[in-house]
Amino acid sequence: MFEQLGDRLDGVFRRLKGRGVITQPMLREGLREVRRALLEADVNFHVARDFLKRVEERALGEKALESVRPADQVVKIVHDELIEVLGGASAESELAEAAVPPSVIMLVGLQGSGKTTTAGKLARRFDRLGRRPTLVACDPYRPAAGEQLVTLAESIGVPVVHEPEQKDVVALAAGAVDTARRAGATHVIIDTAGRLQADVELMDELKRLRTEIEPQEVLLVADGMTGQEAVRIAEGFHETVGITGVILTKMDGDARGGAALSIHGVLGVPVKFVGVGEHLEDLTAFEPERMAGRILQMGDIVGLVEKAQQTFDLEAGKQLEEKVLGGGQFDLEDFLQATKQIQKMGPIEGLLKMRPGVKPKMLEGVDLDPRRIKHMEAIILSMTPAERRKPEIMNGSRRARVARGSGRPVHEVNRLLKQFKEMRKMMKQMGQLAPRLAAGGKMGSLLQ
Repeated sequence: MFEQLGDRLDGVFRRLKGRGVITQPMLREGLREVRRALLEADVNFHVARDFLKRVEERALGEKALESVRPADQVVKIVHDELIEVLGGASAESELAEAAVPPSVIMLVGLQGSGKTTTAGKLARRFDRLGRRPTLVACDPYRPAAGEQLVTLAESIGVPVVHEPEQKDVVALAAGAVDTARRAGATHVIIDTAGRLQADVELMDELKRLRTEIEPQEVLLVADGMTGQEAVRIAEGFHETVGITGVILTKMDGDARGGAALSIHGVLGVPVKFVGVGEHLEDLTAFEPERMAGRILQMGDIVGLVEKAQQTFDLEAGKQLEEKVLGGGQFDLEDFLQATKQIQKMGPIEGLLKMRPGVKPKMLEGVDLDPRRIKHMEAIILSMTPAERRKPEIMNGSRRARVARGSGRPVHEVNRLLKQFKEMRKMMKQMGQLAPRLAAGGKMGSLLQ
């Protein structure tokens, strides 16, 4: 997400940081490069122009801080202004709620933008939060749409309304909302048919649908890879039905970032969520501060924590924490369990990029093949329970036997044991340090 833009901006700032003093001509040259980077990322021209004007005014007008390098001060200004372009620090990604449930969310957009999958992702998100969502298939024009939504609903165990014989989508949606209300649903997610904003008849159908069901949110689902085209699509839908927010899909691909950086500046509506993968868990709240950090390659530690919360087995995690912080013995079975938990969070590359200080270029040449984790698992499972609990008994003959049993060379077994030894040492240090930190009141929030 935003990798191309991030790389370009990083290059600009590294050159500025190479100068002890930044003169006005140097700053303007750097900002011209930033402008080119933004336009190449397909950011709206007016949005880019206004953004750079504010950055320049602040950079030239602010008093230089003795404790901060000039280049770092410029980066801070760019970061702050990126937040404003993306919606502002106070932007809320949370969806509006009805005074009396259920809250109704209407998804609109072009065919192929990912509305149906996004509907499933939203339902999954609500379900994980302990809410009771209902999905409604309101696409009588694409035969497979309803069946796809039914399949998604069944996979996450939420109710779905699918009446393929009902062609009046207004009546269908109104009936579905009423049924969901009686069933105690907290949210109703309506998946409408994909349509062009120039299709007068179908857009009129959306207007009638919105008037009838009075949704709390009308969310445009748009392909994030289309750049400014997504903004133009959003303008058309906003003019006709008055969208309340945008969900950008396919942001895990080679999305240049133009849509995310332009929508709020052009339309004044927020980007609410971004789709970052094919799985139902791959829907991330769009928070300007976090996104600005990712663009400037500062990481997204909040997003990393959220992924962990969504995928980790809490009971297993608690037991592991007690072992580490309580001074217990961390063994290879724990190591295997922790590895499996990390696997659930998605590709390792994506997780590493979310860590502060990790830039995409740093991962070039690094072996991030997910098969390596499978190989590690095979090695550990080839050990006896006693060997997993006490790896120090792994002599040469035992290592050779494990290598044969796992189908991996002996040097991989040796490497795994060495890595584990280092990890166990680190875990022991953490266990010794935690009581002291907790006593000093500095660890309380982390251990809660």
